[in-house]
Amino acid sequence: MFITNDIKYIGVNDHKVDLFEGQYVVPNGMAYNSYVIMDEKVAVMDTVDAAFTHEWLDNLEHTLGSRKPDYLIVQHMEPDHSANIANFVKRYPEVTLVSSAKAFVMMKNFFGTDFADKRIVVGEGDTLSLGEHILTFVTAPMVHWPEVIVTYDSRDKVLFSADGFGKFGALDVEEDWACEARRYYIGIVGKYGAQVQTLLKKAAGLDIEVICPLHGPVLKENLGYYLDLYNTWSSYQPEEEGIVIAYTSVYGNTKKAVTLLAEKLRANGCPKVVVNDLARCDMAEAVEDAFRYSKLVLATTTYNAEIFPFMREFINHLTERNFRNRTVAFIENGSWAPLAAKVMRSMLEKCVNLTFTENIVRILSALNEESMTSLNALADELCRDYLAQQDSTADKNDLTALFNIGYGLYVVTSNDGRRDNGLIVNTVTQVTNTPNRVAVTINKENYSHHVIKQTGKMNVCCLTVDAPFKVFEAFGFVSGRNVDKFANCEPLRSDNGLVFLPRYINSFMSLKVESYVDLDTHGMFICEVTEARVISDRETMTYSYYFDNVKPKPETDGKKGYVCKICGYVYEGDELPDDFICPLCKHGAADFEEIK
Repeated sequence: MFITNDIKYIGVNDHKVDLFEGQYVVPNGMAYNSYVIMDEKVAVMDTVDAAFTHEWLDNLEHTLGSRKPDYLIVQHMEPDHSANIANFVKRYPEVTLVSSAKAFVMMKNFFGTDFADKRIVVGEGDTLSLGEHILTFVTAPMVHWPEVIVTYDSRDKVLFSADGFGKFGALDVEEDWACEARRYYIGIVGKYGAQVQTLLKKAAGLDIEVICPLHGPVLKENLGYYLDLYNTWSSYQPEEEGIVIAYTSVYGNTKKAVTLLAEKLRANGCPKVVVNDLARCDMAEAVEDAFRYSKLVLATTTYNAEIFPFMREFINHLTERNFRNRTVAFIENGSWAPLAAKVMRSMLEKCVNLTFTENIVRILSALNEESMTSLNALADELCRDYLAQQDSTADKNDLTALFNIGYGLYVVTSNDGRRDNGLIVNTVTQVTNTPNRVAVTINKENYSHHVIKQTGKMNVCCLTVDAPFKVFEAFGFVSGRNVDKFANCEPLRSDNGLVFLPRYINSFMSLKVESYVDLDTHGMFICEVTEARVISDRETMTYSYYFDNVKPKPETDGKKGYVCKICGYVYEGDELPDDFICPLCKHGAADFEEIK
């Protein structure tokens, strides 16, 4: 199989494996990928699992023809990729091994030798010329082993990504990429989100057209989709709005409560409700769901003054993988001394940025009037934002939304008649309360200023402290004249027809422009409030909170060059070209400052 004219696939499919890494069910098998780069010199990218030695060597020999490999590049030492290193060297004794220093230490452990007489040790930024193909090595420690490197081929613009962007499933089976890639990522790589974020920042500076992982299909189209998912997963942000209920039930009474709650959540407008019986479901699927959706309900019985074993296992999986940035609710059951909610919450104390609901449902053996009331209250609390987003259930005159205005950060949305637009502002002020008027100041160079001056209307969405950096990238780093900022989502709309954000806001206000004040570089719109909704009670993000906690800190230690003041991208070099454009935020050289 050709990846490009010079890069060929020589991997294998495994349909005999039942549990990958001894724990993950893989009904459609696994692929162990390996590649060959044919140039003046020939490089083989990784080997495969020990069970496929001869099939892999046959694939390699068929591809090479009369040629012999010059290099074996070892990106990752897990046995499903490295098991055939020694066999490869026996077959091609004149080959040179290329890998990281830590990988050669591991080779000594696996094979009794570190191949000291036939190796090249590479680190960050090192290169290897094959002829026309120049390979650049990028270190990726703890993604998800410490020795990992990834390799970039500048000739064909291919990133060999090791286990990154991999998935469960053999290549001769068609299935949805995201589902099995998500389960693979969260189960295997999920603990190392910070390290994946670091690798994504490095990759952002590369011109990538093809991604070749060690598991799963080669990715050639719509790479932004895969990169965006990896950014979401590795920053521990919810991928979708929805509520997961994970439960255990001994005699059926907890299950009955869970069933009723699920019905109430759906009736209250929750866009997705997922229910997992932890004693019977695939535990990895349940963990995947918890990381995929924005809210989690844990329901279990008190068991031996503790909690039911399957619930303990489930929570351990969450905490081991840095579960965070979610809303969590509890349902506990106990006949004489319910302790489950207390135990579950204590287990989650090590998690960062969890919001716990005020309502806790306590069941004494079976549902009664009191616990039913608590169940209803929990359903309403969990769905408060969904109810506020729906026209039929929203309070559209909730002027307490004005209390969320401060020196905060907001997304102002508009529409130019062709598509929706949005930008980040920090200049929203209430100027009168009888009637309620709000002033919004926008730079004249922003496309939104032009649109709002023409249409006379806008929505102001009050961002909350859980808004991730990608919100600021989407609405602050690119112009709506050139980019459709809502292309990858299905936004909600207020009565004025404009969009408001479905997540990361605590309120929004629809504004009608009454007057305009020209302030030279900026324009101030004085507006009437035509609609106001409170979505949640999350804290409004302030300007200082953004800089202290959200904006990435530039990694400038030991580096010489220039740093982007907008997004923190570091350009290494003596002189910054006048026409340089930041690959992350697309701002020009004027927004860079020299690293001191």
